[in-house]
Amino acid sequence: MSRGFGVTGGLDPEIASPLAGRCQELGYESLWSNDHPGAKGLETLAEYAKGADRVDLGVTIALERQSPEEIAADIDRLGLERERLWLAIGAGVGEKPLTRMREALPRIREALAGARLVLAAMGPKMCAFGGAEWEGVFLNWVTPEFALTSRGWIENGAEEAGREPPPVLGYVRTAIGTDAEERLARDEAFYRDLHPGYRKHFDRQAAPEGTVGVAAEEAGEAQEELSRYRALDTTVVRALTSATFEDMSALAEAAAPGV
Repeated sequence: MSRGFGVTGGLDPEIASPLAGRCQELGYESLWSNDHPGAKGLETLAEYAKGADRVDLGVTIALERQSPEEIAADIDRLGLERERLWLAIGAGVGEKPLTRMREALPRIREALAGARLVLAAMGPKMCAFGGAEWEGVFLNWVTPEFALTSRGWIENGAEEAGREPPPVLGYVRTAIGTDAEERLARDEAFYRDLHPGYRKHFDRQAAPEGTVGVAAEEAGEAQEELSRYRALDTTVVRALTSATFEDMSALAEAAAPGV
């Protein structure tokens, strides 16, 4: 099992680069950012690369917003080394996401050759597709129990395809401090009603609101909760804290591997 650290795309470069260096010192094996309408996650990865020279770099990105060719152009423009990249690609919002991802896979492989191509998946069919065809599967907003269920779908897909199961990675939203439960609940509430796919995803888990992730008052409690995600080969600590170096660094230290 490995551990990564992730922040939302668009983090101030003056924070992203030194934060990356600190996370590398702390033993994180990968640094992640998401792509969203207001900022490109790949640009945050480029700032990470300036501050850390050994860790892998990962981004979650939707084809709804960028084509494989546009993603490739950004990678080249930013001078990112493809062999360091994990590209967790999902369909985004729209009809027939599984069909769209199946049809897009040849273009993805051609445009993004050299990077590790991971399918961002939620439901059983998408997880099975990831297990059968991709170099990894990336989960999001899952409880430890549902991560295990999802891993089963991934392994079944791999078995049917006659191949070894690929690695399973995933974001675990993490808040530490006296207001941790409030921060996790607020972020979760936004995603629960973001679009029908997320609503169905949360309904499958039947988890009480505000409980999908880690909310702890102290570092020891956070570490104990993170350790429950044993179904993930890479647990990406998705920071729920203010976007200052001090707060980001403090959370990274509290959730660091081996602490």
